Amino acid sequence: MKTFALLAATTVSVLSLAACGDQSGGGAGQTRDQIRAVGSSTVYPFATAVAELFVQGNAGMKSPIIESTGTGGGMKLFCAGVGAQHPDIADASRRMKKAEFEQCAANGVKDIVEIQVGVDGLAFAESNKGPGLKLTPKIVYEALAANPYGKGPNKAQTWKDVDPSLPAIAISVFGPPSTSGTRDSLAELILEKGCQSDEAMKALKEKNEDEYKATCTRIREDGKYVDSGENDNLIVQKLGANPNAVGVFGYSFLEENKDTLKDVPINGVEATYETVSTGQYPGARPLYIYVKKAHMTAIPGLQGFLNTFAANWNPDGALTKRGMVAAPEDVRKKSAETVKALTVLDGSQLK
Repeated sequence: MKTFALLAATTVSVLSLAACGDQSGGGAGQTRDQIRAVGSSTVYPFATAVAELFVQGNAGMKSPIIESTGTGGGMKLFCAGVGAQHPDIADASRRMKKAEFEQCAANGVKDIVEIQVGVDGLAFAESNKGPGLKLTPKIVYEALAANPYGKGPNKAQTWKDVDPSLPAIAISVFGPPSTSGTRDSLAELILEKGCQSDEAMKALKEKNEDEYKATCTRIREDGKYVDSGENDNLIVQKLGANPNAVGVFGYSFLEENKDTLKDVPINGVEATYETVSTGQYPGARPLYIYVKKAHMTAIPGLQGFLNTFAANWNPDGALTKRGMVAAPEDVRKKSAETVKALTVLDGSQLK
């Protein structure tokens, strides 16, 4: 009876998705019997871990397809429409933007469930053979900004050029591309904070938001900052080959590579499980997944996949053993309620 019930549910789900594809345009007749998630390279290892646990606990279900496209790239795919040809989940290392929410709505993706699955730290790291840099948002901004404080192109060549207390080592930073949520977090949590050390920049934000964003978040393109793609492991490898370089990636990658890397403190605070989970670390940020409610009954196992996420995001859960930082208890409780009720995001608080 259980087998029959599962087969019947799967048949209904596949038919529902086909109808869903018909409604979204261009998806007539398409079906899919496995979950598909796209997005953040930071969330990727946690989503794949959940996929493994999901398959272990649900005999006969196909393994979910998890793709690392970067948060921005994942949002574009997610918001392109409803139906079998479009992903069910967008993994994100920052919150969905208002413009993305509106793009989703324009393409018929109108019922979106937002779930915070954990916390991460925007880590700065160097090789264990590195110089032992200690940075601040102000220093990072002045080293990486294309046009620091709007006063002309960045001419700093060494860290000492930025701050006399630092060594005369060439500025070399390997970091995420513009499509990455990690890059957005670098801009919001570090670069903007450093930029705002100048009172004139705070005034500029009130006067001209676009100019402010360009001045405070645009990164120099003269080779001092190297866009290293969506593969954070590649940055880890590059740091091994470049002892004087700095890498920017999710905290979990630092934690996983403590044998070859060491933390670069920001404002004197190291990225640790405790400092990230409590928000003491300046680069702490929430991690999310976004789910299409229209796909919940159409894709076999999607609710079970979300339940597996919720069952493993506690401090002693499988995801924290993979390097994810558990969200505070009140956040986990709210997220668990969202998974159960599939509460839809209204978008009013998005920026």
